[in-house]
Amino acid sequence: MRPDGRKANQLRKVKLQKSYLKFATGSCMIEMGNTRVLCTASVEEKVPPFLKNKGRGWVTAEYGMLPASCSDRIMREASKGKASGRTLEIQRLIGRSLRCIIDLKKLGERTVWIDADVIQGDGGTRTAAITGSYVALRQAIAKLMDQGLLSVSPLKDSVAAVSVGIVNKIPVLDLCYEEDSKADVDMNVVMTGKGKFVEVQGTAEGTPFVQAEMDRMLALAKRGVRELLEAQKKCFGR
Repeated sequence: MRPDGRKANQLRKVKLQKSYLKFATGSCMIEMGNTRVLCTASVEEKVPPFLKNKGRGWVTAEYGMLPASCSDRIMREASKGKASGRTLEIQRLIGRSLRCIIDLKKLGERTVWIDADVIQGDGGTRTAAITGSYVALRQAIAKLMDQGLLSVSPLKDSVAAVSVGIVNKIPVLDLCYEEDSKADVDMNVVMTGKGKFVEVQGTAEGTPFVQAEMDRMLALAKRGVRELLEAQKKCFGR
């Protein structure tokens, strides 16, 4: 029995709310069970120096956990003077995931900044951030087109992500924190709407796993991502 009574192949309750903030070009509040992440997309009409005058745009991300997002207060990283290794890893993952599904030449010489802020963390914050950030990005692209700044959409596909793992020797989908903290294996899977893998991050937490277990986890991940992609479509009314 899982802590919240779910079946092994069952996602937590998912809720996506686009246009969550007034001033962001695109925004989405994503809820995965008790995990809540606010994702926003902001547009700058310039690119990083390494892309200047190359006719390409850029999509990048920043990620953070608010101080009261977990049971113990998390110190703001600005107070520490630098981002942690975990934060850097996650925001790079979000950026890579979104760049895989956008044509940067069609985006033009502008930057889309994605900000993913964890309001409440109960496992799966990085995967929720990717799923919600796609909604914010798609909304931002639609606004650029409405404003006549883009003639065609640079989006090539959609993207979503989910966690899987092995808990008490059973492969399970979408781990909450209680499961994640004691999992034998923890894996994050990012996939596109066309069913292609963007990234698979899998780690044995003390007990190695075999190919058959990995195949079962990937099958669960595919099922979960399909459901999340459908939730994204419903968020836009199709």
